[in-house]
Amino acid sequence: MTKILVTGCAGFIGGNFVRLLLGKSFLNKGYGFSSLECEEIIGVDAMRIGSSVELISELKKNKKFTFYKYDICDSESLKQVLDKHKPDMIVNFAAESHVDRSIDSSDAFVHSNVIGTVNLLELSRDRSLRYLQVSTDEVYGELGETGSFFETTPLAPNSPYSASKAAADCFVRSFVHTHKVDAVITRCSNNYGPHQYPEKFIPVVVTKALGKQKIPVYGSGLNVRDWLHVEDHCWGIFLALTKGKPGEVYNFGGYGERNNLQVAYKILEILKKDKELISFVEDRKGHDWRYSINSTKAQSELGWKPLWSFDEGLENTVEWYVSKF
Repeated sequence: MTKILVTGCAGFIGGNFVRLLLGKSFLNKGYGFSSLECEEIIGVDAMRIGSSVELISELKKNKKFTFYKYDICDSESLKQVLDKHKPDMIVNFAAESHVDRSIDSSDAFVHSNVIGTVNLLELSRDRSLRYLQVSTDEVYGELGETGSFFETTPLAPNSPYSASKAAADCFVRSFVHTHKVDAVITRCSNNYGPHQYPEKFIPVVVTKALGKQKIPVYGSGLNVRDWLHVEDHCWGIFLALTKGKPGEVYNFGGYGERNNLQVAYKILEILKKDKELISFVEDRKGHDWRYSINSTKAQSELGWKPLWSFDEGLENTVEWYVSKF
């Protein structure tokens, strides 16, 4: 029986990962999480921006889940948690992730994403734990009109957020090489789905449209992202955690490339709202043009593939936000 410590468990991706470990899925795609007999899930979250009180309240109803409100930089508190529960694995979702906020001030991003990761690596090293670092495709920089990111693509982060995640990835690599920590890294394309923090693009479009408010779209709206449903991503993380080789990186993409304007228009179509709600605003500083992930390695080595098309997953996601509005 396995015990897993999940940091950032009140966040969008971390919370959905815990839900799936507990056998709950919004989409009921049958991911096969039952293949890991999980005795206990220990959740840690600082409950800052992006953390969901509603989600934690839901998770705490399950007897297998225990929650602690701690910062991942709080080494002494985490040591007490680890010594008490003795988990076999750590999955680190905890991160400051909003690019706009990182442009305004990078301090919190260095604190959580770099210092917090190093702290978790030190704790993993001392206890010989399996460690998984959840990263992002943004560490690779940007692409032109063609091509995709591979695991071997050089890191070239363009925002303070992505720079902090790239630094964390480098620390993971160094701990594997120097200290022989049993760690893997996953990198994903843009996630979407239920429980996403309302500052993110898809929730903004949905909630603004429902309120008949203007929907802000950066620049021309033609910047391209590859969209991956959060539960498909969590399934990939699970496979990397249980099957991934130490020191390896695994990319997860949804094969759902769309520009921002296409995504906004599709949401308006689902909600039967007027396109006139779109309002073009000043572009973000250093806004990357395009991301695209190649997931061949994850497919061949882990047996992973996304189960949801973007159109189907987006409709399900919009319905969830409508139910909460």
